[in-house]
Formats: sequence, C-alpha cells, structure tokens
Amino acid sequence: MNLINLETVTKSYGPKPLLDAVSLGVDDGDRIGVVGRNGGGKSTLVALLAKRVEPDEGRVTHARGLRLGHLAQRDEFAEGTTVRSAVLGDRAEHEWAGDTRVREILSGLLADLALDAPLAGMSGGERRRVALARLLVPESDLIVLDEPTNHLDIEAIDWLARHLRERRGALVVVTHDRWFLDEVTDRTWEVVDGRVERYEGGYSAYVLAKAERARIAAATEEKRQNLLRKELAWLRRGPQARTSKPKFRVDAAQALIADEPPARDTVELTSFATARLGKTVLDLEDVSVRLGHRDLFQHLTWRLGPGDRVGLVGVNGSGKSTLLRLLDGSLAASAGRIVRGKTVQLAHLSQNLEELDPTRRVLESVEEIRRRITVGKREWTASQLLERLGFRGDAQWTPVGDLSGGERRRLQLLRLLMDEPNVLLLDEPTNDLDIETLTELEDLLDGWPGTLVVVSHDRYFLERVTDHVVALLGDGRVHLLPGGVDDYLSRRRSARAQAPASAPAPAAAPAKARSAERSWKARKELDRLERRLDKLAQQESELHEQLAAHATDYEKLTELGDRLKAVQAEAAEVEEQWLLLAEDVG
Repeated sequence: MNLINLETVTKSYGPKPLLDAVSLGVDDGDRIGVVGRNGGGKSTLVALLAKRVEPDEGRVTHARGLRLGHLAQRDEFAEGTTVRSAVLGDRAEHEWAGDTRVREILSGLLADLALDAPLAGMSGGERRRVALARLLVPESDLIVLDEPTNHLDIEAIDWLARHLRERRGALVVVTHDRWFLDEVTDRTWEVVDGRVERYEGGYSAYVLAKAERARIAAATEEKRQNLLRKELAWLRRGPQARTSKPKFRVDAAQALIADEPPARDTVELTSFATARLGKTVLDLEDVSVRLGHRDLFQHLTWRLGPGDRVGLVGVNGSGKSTLLRLLDGSLAASAGRIVRGKTVQLAHLSQNLEELDPTRRVLESVEEIRRRITVGKREWTASQLLERLGFRGDAQWTPVGDLSGGERRRLQLLRLLMDEPNVLLLDEPTNDLDIETLTELEDLLDGWPGTLVVVSHDRYFLERVTDHVVALLGDGRVHLLPGGVDDYLSRRRSARAQAPASAPAPAAAPAKARSAERSWKARKELDRLERRLDKLAQQESELHEQLAAHATDYEKLTELGDRLKAVQAEAAEVEEQWLLLAEDVG
C-alpha cells in the first residue's frame, strides 16, 4: 500500500534548489535511511514527506487516513509541560499502565525520569528521550525521524534500534549514525545535488553499491572511490557481530576489497608513536577522585601507552568527562598520582566550543596555528585539510562568526590536529558531522601516529577508529571490554536484570526511588545552572548575529567581540560548575 507520493517536487531556500523535480514514494513496510551532506536537503525532504513544509513546485500526496508521526531535530514543548503531559496527555493511569507496549517505551526511555517532573531545566538528552516517547506511544502507520540519536547515549540508541526493528509500519530516518542505519533500515536514499539516489539495503549495502557504481562508471574521483573501498573493507573485516548485519552480496564485496589493505597499519603507527612519545605516555597510579560527597574513582590504576587507541564508554555520571580532564591535567586527583611522559603534547576536544575570533576567516583561523602538517607519510596544507573536513572553495573564506555549531566544531578539531599533538582526547567528536565528513575524519585518523582516547555515543565511529574499548560502570574502575560495545551493552543488561525485583512496574517508581537518594539542594542548583547556560547560549547566538550584521563597522565589532568574550568566559565557568555537580548527582 502506498502511503506517500512526491511528484516532481522542487524546493529552494536560495538561488539553488535543494530538491529539484524529485519523484519518489513511501510504501507500507518500507524502512528507509536518508543520507547526504549537511545542508544538502535531508531535513527538507523529510519535512516535505511529513507536510511540515510546502513544495515550491510539484505535489505531495498522503494516503487517506494516514497516521504519521514526525520527530524534528528540535524538541519543542509548551511552557509548563511535564513528562506525563507530554507523553501520555490526559490518558488515565489504568489505560496506559495496562498497555505492555506503553510500559516498555516508558521503561526503555524514561526509567530515570519521574512522570510529574517538569521539562523546564532538563538536559538535551532528557528532552530528546521525552520527545521520542511522545512519538512512539501512539500507533502510527509511518514514523519520520530527523536525527533521532542526537543527545542519546549508547544504551538509549541500542534500545531505540531494537524497538524500531520490532515495531510494525513504515519508517523514514535521517541520521549520521551508521550503525543505527544498518540496524533499522533496508533501503537508502542519498540526497545529492538536488536529486535523490535510491539504493537497496542499509548503510553497508549502500557503501557497496556506491563502490560498484564508481567502478562500473570508471569514476575519475579516485580518492573518493578508494575511501569507499576502504570503508567497505573495514565493514567486511570488522567485529564478528557485524558480519551478519550487511545485506549485500558477499562475493561482490570480497572482489572489490581483494587488494585493499587494513584501514590502519597498527605496527607501523605504534612504532611512530613510540618514537614520538617514548615508553611512558600517561599512567594513573592508585588515583582517587572525590567530587562533593561522592567518590567517583577509588584507587584507579590505568596505563595509556604509545599508539594506544581506546574507546571509552560508560553510564551517565560514571565520570567519562572527568577521566579526560584528569588525563589533560585540568583536574587534580584527590589521591594517587598521574605520571605524564616528558614528550607528551596533548590536545583535548571537549564538548565546549573553544573561543574563536568571529572576525577571522576559516582558513586564517587554521593557518595561525600552522600552515602545513604531516599525517603518517603525507604532508597536508591547511587548505587541503579544510577541504577534507567539508570546507570547500569559498567556504574557507567564511567569517568564523557566520559558522554553524557543527562547522565550528569541525574547525576546532582541525585546529587541534594542526598543532600536531601526540596524545588526542576526543569527547563526542561526531556531533553535527555528516557521514561523508565522518568518513574523511576516520581516514585522517587512520594515519595519525599517537595515543587516542575517544568518548562517543556513535558506536560505528568508536569501533572504526579505536583498537579496543574500555568502560566505566560506576564502580570507580576502568574495565577492559574484549567484546567491545556489545560486551558493554550485555553487561548493562545483566546489571539491570540483577537489580532488586521488588521495583514496581510503572516507570515513575524507579525514578522516585533514585530521586530520594539525590540531594535536593544539589538538583535545584543543577537546574539553576542549566537555565543560566541556556540564557548564555542565547546571548552568544544573538551576539554572533550582531557580529555578522556589523561586519564592516570595526568599532562595533570590537565592542561586540568584547561582550562575546565575557559571555563565553562566564559560560565556561558555569559549565565547569555544572560538570562537577552533574558528576556528583549522577
């Protein structure tokens, strides 16, 4: 049964159309992943499908009586909304409490939130889970999801993938999370140059099909083709758990990658790293960290050697960001000692955007660090690296103040790499990056010789760029996970299964029990800091707009620049307080 039809649809937000005479349809049971560059039209396409925007030309037709659920990138709720009113509306408790499907959604997404808790002051991740629950509770014929994994941790993404696999009906999803695409979709739409190219299969099959098309057409973009083959080779040679997921022809895939070497030469990289770093990099010896009245780490001993590439996962409040701050020296241990090698040059990409001069051009901002660097055996100019990370042509001359959050994050990452560190700490580096840019970043890191620690909810990226995974499970220790992320999820499921069986079934009960253990004053202060951060972020956004509007007024730019620095300094201070308190509250 056909649910939605697009007939020669065109949509523009400027001189060049994002979608140009596109015709396609969604049928009952379709499970479609939408990929493409940021700004290429993915969100516009799904908004057209959901009739949230109207086409400039052409027609969008819905089947009669279509029940459609749409999750936008931004989670919007009316003032005064609670978790209960957002997700369950005015349904009586006996109606939803007796519904197994509703209870499963509440326990899967909202187990740590009280149903009567107000949404005001909640974190982005909590609001995202509420928005997902609001979407999933009603029965729908078609669900349209725009970046559903934003702000979600690995456990929540795993739960959502399992839920969507078992759910009936059609699905259209825009996401840069490639593991998620392979789990929940069996067709792929690529939005490129105003067209929508269609492929059978999920992300792995899409990579194969792209590589085959390039080979058959004798494509001239040799570098791009090689990157696709490289990623395909990793998909085929990756963890054993992945081998059953790709739905493409094995023989064709093996033929394409027959001469493709492994993504990284681990022995050579370790040799380079040892030459740069020596035998000692970072050793944590009997380290304890106490935040407030809580012992976050107790007698922790952990060694990072030259060339180690480590993925770090853990439950919220377990101390992932705190551990990175211990490694970079911005946080002192309460007890024990941290030994740092004499030649260590460390760079830390945190979740906070580094202060950048809004009046400087993108290329200038990178070249002020260094004009060229050597990665592996190849030398790159600043302009070449910018192009690899999505800043093409005139985009390199864009004022920094005009960049989006995702573009500023890419710029910050590149500035860190240009400083040629030999120890790199990456805290959620994939935020706001599209799949093509992620692939370029992974390829760049393949040749980077140094010690790498990555915290990320993107398990594809985590497994792709690291050699082993460790976990913080809330007991103050670092656990090696031989089975990687699957091992972590298995341990977490076992821990939840062994929890006291006396907990009542409704999702609100565990949250109330947990809330009783928290300090009321600490939670209140956390809410106050979050509201202050929101206001400062709004002020920063308004100042960036004013800077763009007064680009030719030097005196006004100086005044606005000073105000922006003051706002960013206060935001950094408030966020530092928030991080310390959030770790304490858990």
